[in-house]
Amino acid sequence: MAKATTAPLQSGALPEERQQRILDRLRGDGRVVAAELAQLFEVSEDSIRRDLRELAAQGLCKRVYGGALLPAATLTPLKQRRMEHSARKQALARKAVSLVQTGQTLLIDAGTTNAAIAAALPRDAGLTVITNAPHIAQLLLDREGFEVLLIGGRVDPAIGGTIGAQAVEQVRRVRADLCFPGACAIDAAHGLWGFDGEEALFKRAMIEASDETVVVATDDKLEAVALHQVAELSRVQHLVVEHSADRATRSAFAARGVAVHRAEAGQ
Repeated sequence: MAKATTAPLQSGALPEERQQRILDRLRGDGRVVAAELAQLFEVSEDSIRRDLRELAAQGLCKRVYGGALLPAATLTPLKQRRMEHSARKQALARKAVSLVQTGQTLLIDAGTTNAAIAAALPRDAGLTVITNAPHIAQLLLDREGFEVLLIGGRVDPAIGGTIGAQAVEQVRRVRADLCFPGACAIDAAHGLWGFDGEEALFKRAMIEASDETVVVATDDKLEAVALHQVAELSRVQHLVVEHSADRATRSAFAARGVAVHRAEAGQ
């Protein structure tokens, strides 16, 4: 999605004019961050929050922590996500797999980036993989050399994995060395976020059941916003980012004690 460009408004501009410019930016970027808008329009964050409340009341945006999304800014269908950015996801997967050690037990969430991670795992490392994603379980069974445990429960077709009370209860009864929760958004100030409430609960249970957490995020997930907090950043030990992730963003996560791993370029 191309980035929208928004010329600064004078601080005395009418709220209606400012709200229209905010809406233009939302339609271009898919999301807005209140702090950035306050700086751009030279007004207080309280003014921006009032603007977002009024836009939300008209059904023109969906308010989330720190900003707003377009009403349709929910999880892209799984079939569509499988076709998007495959080379980038494979580069991230190669870097993520470098953190895995022989004989470990891994918890791997649903998602296309996590499917790329599963496909990149070495088959001779004595790994046990616990997953809520039938697609990932089948991928590993086809490759052989893995002990695979499939978490049961209600399968959400958009997510591509099981969520809900049954899935959460089963995760709470296992223990893993590393977990790979899917990332809808992650920011250095507030941690990991998800779009769906039930899915966020499942991801949280994964993190609680694991010794260490590895979040693998494409550039669009960094410093983004979503509706449901999964975990504080203190619960994330490793962040795998694309080679193109900017230095300031990487440094912000590193300053909070997260080990940042950068994928190789041009892959």
